[in-house]
Amino acid sequence: MNVYHFKKGTEICNYSYSSNILSIRLNRQRLIVCLEESIYIHNIKDMKLLKTILDTPPNTTGLCALSINHANSYLAYPGSATSGEIALYDGNTLKTACTIAAHDGPLAALTFNSTGSKLASASEKGTVIRVFSIPGGQKLYEFRRGMKRYVNISSLVFSMDSQFLCASSNTETVHIFKLEHLTDSRPEEPPTWSGYMGKMFQAATNYLPAQVSGMMNQDRAFATVRLNISGQRNICALSTIQKLPRLLVTTSDGHLYIYNLDPQDGGECVLIQKHSLLGSGKMEENKENDLQPPLPQSYAATVARQSTVPSTSTMPGYSEDGGALRGEVIPEHEFATGPVCLDDENEFPPIILCRGGQPGKAKRS
Repeated sequence: MNVYHFKKGTEICNYSYSSNILSIRLNRQRLIVCLEESIYIHNIKDMKLLKTILDTPPNTTGLCALSINHANSYLAYPGSATSGEIALYDGNTLKTACTIAAHDGPLAALTFNSTGSKLASASEKGTVIRVFSIPGGQKLYEFRRGMKRYVNISSLVFSMDSQFLCASSNTETVHIFKLEHLTDSRPEEPPTWSGYMGKMFQAATNYLPAQVSGMMNQDRAFATVRLNISGQRNICALSTIQKLPRLLVTTSDGHLYIYNLDPQDGGECVLIQKHSLLGSGKMEENKENDLQPPLPQSYAATVARQSTVPSTSTMPGYSEDGGALRGEVIPEHEFATGPVCLDDENEFPPIILCRGGQPGKAKRS
């Protein structure tokens, strides 16, 4: 694992591990390195090894989640290879918080909300998504993504305000769920046949087996997106652009899709823009587009331009010896020593935005 200083263009430290690194997570307090049967927890300011969680259940995909809120540096990872048990670990106190029996089958996706107060999970079946309170582990919400077929959940993400949860898979449908509990204080609906049958089904859940009644009480998607592709891995994000909620979907074939999201009525989301990230940078948009003008060239072309950052040989930087020596395997229960020190407020690089071809700095959120 190489840790680089993005702003200075220098290497901070270099670590080697006993087996392949499957995933890395970090916030302003902790850096997590996940191997198949162990997890390493580093202090982000000096890169010292604080804790090694040994003999974790086989985790061939490196599935784990770390809260981005460094005040609640909770770590979640599979607690079993055969069931959907979640092990919750406190990265600040370096103690186990709790164990959550989330699903019957093995886990496929885990994600925290922005404050680290909620954790969402999905199993390999991909039909049910559950949300739990943190650190207690109580179930708060249960959403049904589908019933007819099992899917591979490729992306599970909260909106920054924790009002929505988005799930995408290897199918063409992206589901957005709204985190709210419906109450019985809603105005009385006019008597209709469908309303009457709905009340009958609701009353019948009290007499049905727990599995059946639980399925009938699961909330369905608040909003959906129909992609024009299927079978490809994709990553989603819920963002606010010009004070309006948007869904961003990036697919493995190099395209970025931007959809609107009606926060009141939900329903089918409308495609606003389509960007090519790997090709010519051409963009398609509808007539109602109200987003910023497109970038003059593709992202690939932008990052390929020669950097204005001086070479590392002429810049002061951190010594590689600040962590473990190159190629050295970290001892299982020892701290790394050295002068590595990251100033939490000043050393993190700013976000660079390019508008109209001119780079500008924006405040870090």
